[in-house]
Amino acid sequence: MAETLDEHTTIAAAMLLGCTVTANGVTIRLTEVEAYAGVGEDPGSHTHRGPTPRTAPMFGPSGHTYVYFTYGVHWCLNITARPTGHASGVLLRAGEVIDGIDTARARRPRSTDRDLARGPARLARALDITGADTGTPALDGTGPVHLRDPATPPTALANGPRTGISGTAAATPWRFWIPGEPTVSPYRAHTPRNRSRATPRHRPESTA
Repeated sequence: MAETLDEHTTIAAAMLLGCTVTANGVTIRLTEVEAYAGVGEDPGSHTHRGPTPRTAPMFGPSGHTYVYFTYGVHWCLNITARPTGHASGVLLRAGEVIDGIDTARARRPRSTDRDLARGPARLARALDITGADTGTPALDGTGPVHLRDPATPPTALANGPRTGISGTAAATPWRFWIPGEPTVSPYRAHTPRNRSRATPRHRPESTA
């Protein structure tokens, strides 16, 4: 796992499909992820223009968490990739709850079982992830998040544009998913908001 995460973020992302992530009594099998590269390489990434206090975990070693807040409402969970300084990561977009389903249901009481972790904010909520968990190790079991290799790796994967990304990075095909999995989230292109209205400026849901 550690060696895989040190590879380019697109390789790491594809290899995370089928892996399990466990936190706070719930385990999810990953069915959809998105790759984000580092400084100057990926305009869709939070780290494209360099480090900030929020993105500091991305500039550290691979195999750690990077948790960010989006739309002023939701947390999203990423796993850092590449060695220290490369600032790459993989957004955990969706998955199937395979253990602790009653706990996940209690956290998302209005959701169907299919939708418990169908989307990055839902996945983080099902795992009860918050900003307090950012920057912690995810491979050795000492942090709140534990990422494990799949019991059975998927036999196929698909890829396409990332969700909600605008500008020159909109067409970059760095979203990866397991075909035929009902828990994969629907693709949504970036939709600019009407700035004449008194609403917060749009921030892509899926940037890492």
